[in-house]
Amino acid sequence: MAFENYNSHRLIYLADDDSDDREFFADAVTEIDPGVVLKQAPDGMHLMDDLLSLSGAELPQFIFLDINMPGKTGLDCLKEIRSCEGELGEVNIVVLSTSSDPENIQKASELGATFYAVKPSCFEKLKSILEEVLSINLVGTIGEKRKFLLV
Repeated sequence: MAFENYNSHRLIYLADDDSDDREFFADAVTEIDPGVVLKQAPDGMHLMDDLLSLSGAELPQFIFLDINMPGKTGLDCLKEIRSCEGELGEVNIVVLSTSSDPENIQKASELGATFYAVKPSCFEKLKSILEEVLSINLVGTIGEKRKFLLV
């Protein structure tokens, strides 16, 4: 999904059941780009309820998913989003997990994640990961084969 489809603010969703991790993420995003609009969901079920009610310009540029959440895991959400028709199925999805297990990374790739990043414990490292992911030029990527990036 091309960034130019959005209004003046970037919209990002984060689904993570750990409130401290959500706050850590929000602080990092705000330091990188204060114009980013960050919507947060405490689990996969809330995320999917929110996303399925959106369309067009309301859709986020990125969705960041924790893997281990109660009710509906990040991988469940990833699978469900990728099965959606239209623009929602094309949103960039970053799996952001404490797990560096090769099986989780492989599964995320197979399900269509755009990126996989291991959650750092250091604030500066999180900012670095977010800067890298958010700075990637996505214009013209629709219709091209999605490439998986491990950061």
